Formats: sequence, C-alpha cells, structure tokens
Amino acid sequence: MTQDAKDELQLTGKILIAMPGMGDPRFAHSVVLICAHSPDGAMGLIVNKAIEQMQLGALFEQLSIAATRDNQGASLYFGGPVETGRGFVLHTPDYRSDLSTLRIDGRFSMTATQDILEDIAVGNGPSSSLVALGYSGWGPGQLEHEIAENGWLIADASQALVFQEEAANIWPDAMHSLGIDPLSLSSTAGHA
Repeated sequence: MTQDAKDELQLTGKILIAMPGMGDPRFAHSVVLICAHSPDGAMGLIVNKAIEQMQLGALFEQLSIAATRDNQGASLYFGGPVETGRGFVLHTPDYRSDLSTLRIDGRFSMTATQDILEDIAVGNGPSSSLVALGYSGWGPGQLEHEIAENGWLIADASQALVFQEEAANIWPDAMHSLGIDPLSLSSTAGHA
C-alpha cells in the first residue's frame, strides 16, 4: 500500500455536518450520511431534511403498495439534489433485500429497490429506516475540496442520531457530538 493510499480520507459511514457558511442553500444546516466514498467520488443521503407535507403513505399510494402497518405518517426526506424522483432507504443492517442492498458498515445499509418499501408497509422491514428522495453526489476530489474549504465537518455517525424522530434536532445534536456549540459558529470562514 502506498503512503497516498494510507493517507486517503475515508468517509464511508461518516456524517458530514454543513458549516453555517455553506454556499449551496440546498445543503444549509444539512447532515449527510456518506454511503460510499472512493477516488471516483462520493454518494450520501441528507438525513435531517424532512419534506413538508409529504409522508410515507402518499409514496405507498403512488406505488400501489398496500400498507398494513401504521407507519404511513412517517416523513419522507430530501436526500439530495441528484435524481430527486428516485427513492433510497437508509436503514439498519438487520434487513437485506433479495434484490440489492448496499452494506455501508456495521451500523447502516441502503436499499434503493421497491421491495424494501413493500416490506416496510407490512412490518417486515428493518427495525429503523429513513426514506429519502434523491441523493447527494460529488465527483472525484469535489467533496475533499469542499471539506478543505471549511464547508463540512466530519463526525462519526450513530443510529441514535440518524434515525431520531425529530429531524430538526439532528444538525445541532451532530455539532454537540463534536463538542461544538452551534451558536458559537460564524458563517464566515478564513484560512490562517
């Protein structure tokens, strides 16, 4: 293994916490769980942006999925600005789709096929999940550049943080997990 490979930043399974000065308003106060990261780029899901007035029951209805479990009031989330018409389910690894599940690490998996929604609708899905429309994507070196420019903080992810019911609490809770008081942060950045 080369020294460059050893020094390479590995973000799979980590969360990115948007700094207050984030230039892209779609990512303002976002917390993104990174599902895959390699020299070819990165892919993740925003886990704290519930889509107002849009619930899981409406998605089941649109996809003609009969729901027998009382979970239709669960929020849908804006996972990011790429492919916003496509759904992604971030979930605990106690569930595996017969079609396709990406195991992110020992705490998280992601499935983007309809069978997981059918299983969730009847109570056979994962113990915890978050359904997102769209995803966040970065080309080679793009995310590393944004991190170097103080756009993101990196932290360890936990199921308790990612799957908590109150999405509005995720960003401040993520900051607190790093020992940072969100109120003490400035929206301007500088380099010494």
